Amino acid sequence: MAQRLSIYQAQFPRRCMLVDVRTPSSMSPDLSTLPSAISDALDLTLISQGAEAKIYFSHDHPFIPSSLLAGTISTTISNPSAGYILKHRPPKRYRHDALDAQLTKHRTLSEARILYKLFLAGISVPSFIAVDPRLGLIWMENVDGPSLKEWIWAKEAEIEEQLCDEGEDGQSQKRLEIIKPLLLSVGSEIAKLHFLDTVHGDLTTSNLLLRDGSRLGAEGAAGSHQLMVPEPVVIDFGLSQQSTLPEDKAVDLYVLERAFISTHPIHSGEYVEWVLEGYVAGFGRGRKTAVFKVNEIMKKLDAVRLRGRKRSMVG
Repeated sequence: MAQRLSIYQAQFPRRCMLVDVRTPSSMSPDLSTLPSAISDALDLTLISQGAEAKIYFSHDHPFIPSSLLAGTISTTISNPSAGYILKHRPPKRYRHDALDAQLTKHRTLSEARILYKLFLAGISVPSFIAVDPRLGLIWMENVDGPSLKEWIWAKEAEIEEQLCDEGEDGQSQKRLEIIKPLLLSVGSEIAKLHFLDTVHGDLTTSNLLLRDGSRLGAEGAAGSHQLMVPEPVVIDFGLSQQSTLPEDKAVDLYVLERAFISTHPIHSGEYVEWVLEGYVAGFGRGRKTAVFKVNEIMKKLDAVRLRGRKRSMVG
């Protein structure tokens, strides 16, 4: 382990800045969960913390000095200047040490494998950089963009402000032109994920980030021009798994539907409809077997809605 950690100390000088987003800036941040060889060597900022992991941001690549990043690395990481994300599963003191080490290694390696598999398959996910399963560390590309939730909030406010005199009809038309193309793209990206029999496990509007896009969306409602659509990027595969069951994929869609209802309650119905429209259209790109599969998933989605539960009853 000492040899594995020494690479971080060799590449970078001692410097670290950690800000715990849950505590006032005047309080001392908790550095104890990260290995000291990493926290001392890299300039890290704590940006998010959940029940399972802490998320850190850094401008430093874990292995490659900044002077060497230009050129070759840009072919695998879309925007090196946006920095990098370090996801760390800290030890759980309430678990036995041996059990905790085994669970951390298994979950970290499973997440890294799924992330890398999706990246190689061309799914829009953060570029995978490195993993250390024993330490619970995953390095990946930082996606420099808002979440889907934040983007929709901003667009809704913008449409309401600009078209306050147009009434609901005018605003509805504008949402059709601006928001629908993106949600169709979101549905298509989720369909690609499910077509590879990967279930996200926590599919919410916060776990879909938007990268400045070069994609052309569907024609606007007037049919006069095409709109540039941000590229949706799926993140956080900590609860993901491989599954061929239509039920599990339907639960994924149901969780996303509930996220829309809770964060965008007024227009959630049409937003979910647009996502599912993109999902059905993008699943397997029209292959015959895929059409059968997506029909099964949509039937299961109706059953999950009636049951109102998030967990599969299988197994």
